[in-house]
Amino acid sequence: MNYQPYERTTNYYETDQMGIIHHSNYIRYMEEARTNYMEQMGIPYRSIEEYGILIPVLSASCQYRSAVRYGDTLLISVSTVGFNGIKVELAYEIRDKKSNELRAQGATSHCFLGKNFKPLSLKKSHPSLYDAFMQSLPQPDSDPNP
Repeated sequence: MNYQPYERTTNYYETDQMGIIHHSNYIRYMEEARTNYMEQMGIPYRSIEEYGILIPVLSASCQYRSAVRYGDTLLISVSTVGFNGIKVELAYEIRDKKSNELRAQGATSHCFLGKNFKPLSLKKSHPSLYDAFMQSLPQPDSDPNP
């Protein structure tokens, strides 16, 4: 499936004393993009909560490439880079909409828990969610000359 980048315009309150977007906001941007990505996968976050599934963040990282300023419009691409039914790893690219300049790259990892805070296998408990995540993984290129 072809997932569309999440578009976001920065706000004045997100800037720091230097007039650029404070580094802590990039993690928020990635979260917004992640929920949009899941909606495009057919998994609105609200339905995850209704199923009683929790998706805590295990790790988050961001490498800052160039400054983002108030009023810039960003395109945030998300891709699934790992998934085993219990954990998922996502990668992010944050680009300027006008110039396509890479502003930041990031990654998050998450696990799936039940309401009892114990690990949950989507393959066993929610096969349709498992299938949606599996379909979001990069597909190997098919060889035209088998």
